[in-house]
This record gives sequence, C-alpha cells and structure tokens, in this order.
Amino acid sequence: MTNEITWRLEHEKVGRLLLHYAIPAVIGTMVNALYNIVDRIFIGQGVGPLAISGLTLTFPIMLFMQAFGMLVGIGSATRISIFMGRKEMEQAEHVLGNALSLTLLLSLLTIVPSMIFLKDLLLWFGGSEQTIPYAEAYLYIAIPGNLLASLSFSFNSVMRASGYPKKAMAYMLLGAILNVILDPIFIFVFDMGIRGAAIATVISMAVGAAFVLSHFLSKESLIRFHRRYLNFDWKIVLSILAIGISPFSMQLAGSMVSVFLNNALLREGGDLAIGAIGIITSVGMLLIMLIIGIAQGMQPIVGYNYGAGLYQRVHQTLRLVIITATSIMTTGWLCCELFPSFIVRGFTTDPELVTIAANGLRLNLAAFFVVGSQIAISQFFQSIGFAWKAIFLSLSRQVLFLIPAIFVLSSLYGLEGVWLTGPFSDILAALVAWAFLIHHVKNAKKRVVNMNI
Repeated sequence: MTNEITWRLEHEKVGRLLLHYAIPAVIGTMVNALYNIVDRIFIGQGVGPLAISGLTLTFPIMLFMQAFGMLVGIGSATRISIFMGRKEMEQAEHVLGNALSLTLLLSLLTIVPSMIFLKDLLLWFGGSEQTIPYAEAYLYIAIPGNLLASLSFSFNSVMRASGYPKKAMAYMLLGAILNVILDPIFIFVFDMGIRGAAIATVISMAVGAAFVLSHFLSKESLIRFHRRYLNFDWKIVLSILAIGISPFSMQLAGSMVSVFLNNALLREGGDLAIGAIGIITSVGMLLIMLIIGIAQGMQPIVGYNYGAGLYQRVHQTLRLVIITATSIMTTGWLCCELFPSFIVRGFTTDPELVTIAANGLRLNLAAFFVVGSQIAISQFFQSIGFAWKAIFLSLSRQVLFLIPAIFVLSSLYGLEGVWLTGPFSDILAALVAWAFLIHHVKNAKKRVVNMNI
C-alpha cells in the first residue's frame, strides 16, 4: 500500500493525480461550507430574516474557534506529507499523536472563555436587541460542539494527506447528509428554530469525528495513533504551528474583519444589512471552499514531490491548479453578476432583505474572478513549507486591504461603500500574490542553473 501511494505521487500524470486528490478534498471543503449554508437556508425560510442576521453574528466567534482547528489540521497534514515523502513514517506518526493532543488542549482554551463572555462578544460584533437572542440560542450549543468539529475537519485533512482521499470524502459526506436530514427535523418538526439547527450540526459533527478517529486506530491506516506519541514534543508542536499559522492567521483575520464589517453594516444599513452579508458570505464561501478544496488536493502532491526533490512536478501541479481555479471563479462571478436576486431568494423571501442582499452580492463579488489564483498561490507556499510567505498572502486581503477599506469607503459612500470593499481588496491581494510567485519562480530557475554549473 505504501509503495502504491508513493509511486503514484512520484510518477502518475499530474492531471490524473490532481483529480484523484482534489475531488475528495473539494467534496470535503464543500461539505464544510454546506454545513453553514444549509443552516442559513432553513433558518431563513423557516424562522425569518432577523434570524439570518442573528446567525451572521455568530461568524466571528465560529471563525475564531475554527481557526485553531485549521492551525493543527493543515499544519499536521502538511508535515505528515513531507515526512511520508522522505519515507520517515515514524516521524509522521509522532506528528499525528501530537496533533490529537494539541487539538484537545486548544479546544478547551477557546470554548471556556467564549462561553463566559458570549453576550459581551455579541454586542461588540454588532448585535442588537433584535438579533442577539438568535445568536445566543445557536452559540450555546455550537460552541461546546466545536471540539467535535475540530476533530472531524482537522483529521479529515490528515486522512487525505496520508493517502486516503476517498475515505476522507466518504466520512465528510456522511456528516453533511446527516445534517441536511436533521436540520428540517429539528427546526420544523420539533419546532426548535435556530437551536434546532445547532443541535443538528453538532450531532453530524459527532458522527464525522467518530468515523475519522476510528480510521487512525485501525491497522488499515499507514499511520496510526500511538499512546507514546500523545505526549507533547515541543519541536514537533512548533513544526505543526509553523505551517498551520498561515490558514490560522487567515481565519483569525476573517473573524476580525467580520467584527468591523458587521459594525459598519449596522451603522449604514441596520439589522437587515447584517443579514445580507450573511447571505453574501454564504455564496462567496461556497465558491471559495471549492477553490480551497482544489488547492488542498494539490497539497499532498506538492508537499511530497517538493520533499522528494521533484520540482518540475511541483510547478506543473501549481500551473494546473491556477488555471482550474480561475476558470471556476470566473463562472461563479458571472452567475452572481447576472442573477443576484435569484440566488438570494434561495435564502429568504423577505422583499426588503432580497433587495439589500442582491445589490450587495453584485457589488461585493464584482472582482471575484481574481480570487482563485490568489488562493492557489497562497496554498502553494504553504504546501512547500514557505510559512511566512503563505502567512503574508493570507493576511494581505483581510488585514492590509479590507479593514482599512471598510473605514474609508463606508465613510465616503455609505452602505454601497461597504459592499465595494470586496473587489477593492480582492484585486490588490491578487496582484501581491502574483508578484510573490514570479519572484519565487525566478529564484528557483537561478538555483537550477547554479546546480548545473
């Protein structure tokens, strides 16, 4: 089994190999997005427009908590890929054990303070008397359940990276299908409203986590949990954090941006504007998660071949991912520009919210066609261990461009200015990413020439 996986990573055609890894990864990331989107659709259609606004208030807290899951999951998956490329299987298992202990510790450190300061946080995030009760009802269940989400999503990434993309895909699909089934049962049949959506999600995550963890306890897995590797080895912990800090920083920045964005929207457009950004974010996240899935499918190929010194295969994979990501994003962008009202009505039938959200969708995603390449390039640097470049590219859109734009454009153009912060930051972040990649390729070519002299 080991020889088959490593042979494919080293010799199989890049296009076929990317398809092999990307399809399960795409399904996995899309499932992640669908958990949130399905909740919003059922809540919007079954509870009301203010409930969507209340659910939007949960974004910063859930993004903050999910950031720690990504910190461990993606960091450990990348390290395991590199160690497997070097045939260092014991080191890969050491990373796996430390990743489990680190996930449990970080979950405890985030769940407790979030529960204690929940009301204050929601006020800070742009909540009002009309929307905070909905957010509280959801979060009192979802926050403790985040431990299960971290275990499910983080170790699903490790499963893909260690050579089991189809199995990882099956487990993610199981949780998503269960969530789709349970959501209407708890919301409509049991009449539990937004609390029902949270309960359905937590149950689905629990099932997913149980199946994923059982994989690493079975003899079928190339790498397995061992008790001796659960104790922290701080050298390994730091190596996980060094890679995982990039997606962690991006997720944390997303949480910060949500805070500033919600407050600007509440000031310029009221509670329904916050509901509108919840819908817009859902649509945008569906497209972004699709691209992230493709980029994650690239990760084991690029990580392994970079570790093995097969640099031509690394660059072939990156080129294919950039072309694919750009094509998909351009298609999604056209749909949002041409049919914004049709898309929004999938979440709500409230006329006022439809009008606000449709206009916001058209403006906020006006330059979304450039986002695909930016995500692919950032993931590329993360996959080959260039942590600081990946961190910078991940943060450039959110921190360097988007946050300042929220203050400047909202003060100049009101609500429409808030929507226009999206294309402004998307274009600048893409230009920076391409500058980094061109510089990297030039340096790589120089190194090859010097080696041949």
